[in-house]
Amino acid sequence: MRPAPTILHLDMDAFYASAEQAAKPSLRGKAVVVGGLGPRGVVATASYEARRLGVHSAMPTAQARRLAPNAAYLVPRFSLYRTVSDQVMELLGRLSPLVEPLSLDEAFVDLEAGGTADDAASARATGEGLRTAIRAVTGLSGSVGLAGSKMLAKIASEEAKPDGLLLIEPGTERELLAPMSVRILPGVGPATGDHLRRAGMTTVHDLAEAGEAELVRLVGKAHGHGLYRMALGLDDRPVVSERDAKSVSVEDTFDVDLHDRVRVRSEVERLAVRCVERLRAADRSGRTVVLKVRRYDFSTLTRSETLRGPTDDPTVVREAAGRLLESVDTTGGVRLLGVGVTGLADYTQEDLFAQAADARELARRAREEEHRAPVEGDGEDVAAEPEPDSAEVLAARRWPAGHDVHHEQHGHGWVQGSGVGRVTVRFEEPWSAPGRVLTFRVDDPLLRPADPLPLVRDAADYSSWPASLPKSRSGADSSGGGESSP
Repeated sequence: MRPAPTILHLDMDAFYASAEQAAKPSLRGKAVVVGGLGPRGVVATASYEARRLGVHSAMPTAQARRLAPNAAYLVPRFSLYRTVSDQVMELLGRLSPLVEPLSLDEAFVDLEAGGTADDAASARATGEGLRTAIRAVTGLSGSVGLAGSKMLAKIASEEAKPDGLLLIEPGTERELLAPMSVRILPGVGPATGDHLRRAGMTTVHDLAEAGEAELVRLVGKAHGHGLYRMALGLDDRPVVSERDAKSVSVEDTFDVDLHDRVRVRSEVERLAVRCVERLRAADRSGRTVVLKVRRYDFSTLTRSETLRGPTDDPTVVREAAGRLLESVDTTGGVRLLGVGVTGLADYTQEDLFAQAADARELARRAREEEHRAPVEGDGEDVAAEPEPDSAEVLAARRWPAGHDVHHEQHGHGWVQGSGVGRVTVRFEEPWSAPGRVLTFRVDDPLLRPADPLPLVRDAADYSSWPASLPKSRSGADSSGGGESSP
C-alpha cells in the first residue's frame, strides 16, 4: 500500500455502446445494445439507458430483446473501438511510462512513476485533467479511481460510474470497504460469494471480522489468505507496463448447428486465416495451433499440434487446423468453432517454406484419402456439397446492423437493418443532426460498406498535454520522470 493515492484506474463508460451513441446522433439518450444478434448472440455492452431496463453484459441477446424490445441492437465495430482505445491509451502514456492495459477500455496507471502525482491534490488534478482530455479527443466519458493500490483504484472507478472520479484517501480503506458486498473483491465470483453467504458473510466487514483462520477453513489456504488481506484493504501488486499475450485466438458461435463436414472444414480454415491476421497485427508468430470445437450437446473438445518452429504463415496454420479437425467427431452438429495459436514468439521459423510444403503435402494426402472413390460394397457415401447460405443470411453478413455505409447520392450513413432483399440506412454523421432513413435493394450499386468516421470532427489540440497540469512536488524540477515507490 502506498501512502498517497497515486495509482489510477480508468474505465470507459459503457464503451462500445457509448461509442455507437457518439457516432449516431439519432441514438443519443436511447437504449443501445451491442453484441451478437443471432439466436445465440450475447450482449457485449449495453448503454445506461438499456441497463435501466435490466439489460447487462453477457446476457443472451434474445433475453435482452424481451426486456428492451425498442432498443437499438447493433453488431460490434471493433475497428472503431480499437481506434478510440488507441487514442485513450496514448493519453495515458503521457502520464506515466507504467500503463497496464486490461482491455480496450480499461487500464491502470502509476502516476508516481511518471512524476505527475505524489499526493492527493496532484492525483486528483491529474485524474480530472485526464477525463477532460479524453472527452475532448474522443467525445466519450471515462470514470477514474485513485487510490494507494490497484484493487482500491479499480473499486473507486466502479463506484464513480458513470462519468465520475473517486479518490480514496490512504487510511480510509477499511471504512470504505466495510459495508460493501463481498462480490466487490477480486476473485469473489457467484460461487464463492454464495459459499460465503451461507457461512453468514455478505459484507467485507464480515470477512475482516471472521479472521484469516476462518476464511482459510472456508475457501482454502491460498484463497483464504488473499481474501483476508483484501478485506483489510491490503494489495501490493505493482502496475506492470507490459502484459505479454500468451495466445491469439478467434472463434465463432453459429446461429444454427453445422452438420455438413465440408462446411465445418471451410469455417475452420476461415477462422485460421483470421487468427493469423491478428497474429501478424501483433507482430508475433506462434508454434502451437489449437482447435476448439463445441458440439451440439455443449461438450467442448480441444486439439493441438506443435509445429517445428514459430510461424505466421496462414497456409501452415490453416492446414494444421484442418488436420486437427480430422480427429474430432462432429456427428450431431457443431455450435462453436475456434482456432488459436500459442507459444508466441517475435520471430518466425527460418525454414518456413519447407514447413509450409510439409503441411501442404500432409493436407494433399489427407484429401486424397478423404475423397477416394468408394469401393463397391464399402457402404460409404460421397460427401454432399454444402447448402448455400440463404439470401437473407448473405444480406445480413454484408450489411450488419450498425455498420457504416456510403451512398454516392446521399453520403455517409449506417445500417438500421436488412431483410426481404432490402437494406434500411439512416444517413447521419457524428457531428450532424439526426438524419433521414431510406431503404434500398441489397444489391444497389450506389451503396457500399464504408469505414467508421471519427467521433470528433474538430478535436481539441492536446499535443502538449499534460504539461498544463499542476506539477507534483517531486516533479516540479524534473522532466516528468521518476521511479515508483517500493
